[in-house]
Amino acid sequence: MADPFIGEIRLFGFPRVPDGWLACSGQSLAISQYDVLYAVIGTTYGGDGVQTFNLPDLRGRVPIGQGTGQGLPTYALGQMAGEEDHTLIEAEMPVHSHSLMSSTATADTATPGPTVHLATASTGNLYAPVMNAAPYATMAPCVTTAGKNIGHNNMMPTVVANYCICFNGIFPSPG
Repeated sequence: MADPFIGEIRLFGFPRVPDGWLACSGQSLAISQYDVLYAVIGTTYGGDGVQTFNLPDLRGRVPIGQGTGQGLPTYALGQMAGEEDHTLIEAEMPVHSHSLMSSTATADTATPGPTVHLATASTGNLYAPVMNAAPYATMAPCVTTAGKNIGHNNMMPTVVANYCICFNGIFPSPG
């Protein structure tokens, strides 16, 4: 393995943190204890810049490159983006409609249930058994609000590994 640069982040397939590395868990560190790492990353990931600085927190996050990708906004080093769950809004749903079907057969029961359809009303009856329900007709639209407006998880297929940042290695040259 090549000598790492201070501030380099690597992905390890084992659970321990190697010597000379720290877990990328967003922890706050004393500048006086890790002054060389601070000289490289500063407060990019947080901290007060006087006594402390933070490491990147890559727990449950996907790292992306800084800059602007095609069709994407500009992302700055250390920026946190995205959301852990998402509630759809109307503008995100495809255009669609809901039609309500009913039978043109004569209704012969007044009791709704899983084996009957709306039918042509007769003497207090509104439903016809499925086997007697054909032919069908589309009714005038009838829409009511549904749903609970609760966010949903949008996590892509994932495998967990161990992100670590080097604090004891080669100081990267500027530029």
